[in-house]
Amino acid sequence: MRVTLIDAHHHLWDLNQNPYPWLQEANEPHFFMGNYDALKKNYLWPDFEKDTSAHNVIATVHCEAEWSRDDQVGETKWLTEMHQRIGHPSAIVAHAWFHTDNSDEILARQAAFPLVKGIRSKPVTALKPDAMQCKLPGSMQDPKWLEGFARLEKYQLSWDLRVPYWHLAEAAEVAAMFPQIPIVLNHTGFPWDRSAEGLAAWRQAMETIAKCQNVWLKVSEFGLKDKPWIYEDNKAIVLEALSIFGIDRCMFASNFPVASLRIDYNTLVTSVAHMISGFTPKEQNDFFVNNAAKFYRLSISN
Repeated sequence: MRVTLIDAHHHLWDLNQNPYPWLQEANEPHFFMGNYDALKKNYLWPDFEKDTSAHNVIATVHCEAEWSRDDQVGETKWLTEMHQRIGHPSAIVAHAWFHTDNSDEILARQAAFPLVKGIRSKPVTALKPDAMQCKLPGSMQDPKWLEGFARLEKYQLSWDLRVPYWHLAEAAEVAAMFPQIPIVLNHTGFPWDRSAEGLAAWRQAMETIAKCQNVWLKVSEFGLKDKPWIYEDNKAIVLEALSIFGIDRCMFASNFPVASLRIDYNTLVTSVAHMISGFTPKEQNDFFVNNAAKFYRLSISN
């Protein structure tokens, strides 16, 4: 099965030339898939092309990969130069803090790059549901964070939302406050707890944020800490997520190379394609191509 698709979320990095502390220093102790030593090597466009060769990838969206926060625009410059050389990636989701004093300056600089369509800025979150606190600096309840977030409208940028599911009710409040700002939830809302209770909490959180029509969903990254990638388990997650959001607000995204810790690209794409085979051909094509193109304002011929 050869699938035509837009990959709405992937990363590239050159560890010889550019600063990625999480990949060049000691492992982050709370990384959601555990040990990630296998990622600590260059991952450049030829590597991505090799991984994706079984499918027809017609466009890609590069999502910020935690380039050193001392130089938030550096990654955008590097990717823009790459695009000028080889025509890839097709679009960039860049980084900017919302709660810092220079937030407006960084947002303006990022927005000046034509490839930049959105911002991923991870708010302060709790490691587990029972550790949540209110109004921490840098959190989605921080007035200064909200002030910075509001500037996305001025710069016509979307927000890539990446938080654990126990913060989705909080994120829904933000989405409702700013209905004019497009938001896309990363990684299927991170259904990490696959117990009956955990899935019920994830489901309730997803239903809460899906009520906000400005929130879309990246169906991506089902990897779990120290556990294999299981088709039937992940199929249930995918179909439930599509049911909650509606396939018209959902898009495929690989999260490569991070997802490669659990699965290869071909198996990922063909698995998801089989999972959604019950939808109409138009719905499947929208999921794999048109929805990402619409959300990220990509010009494509399909």
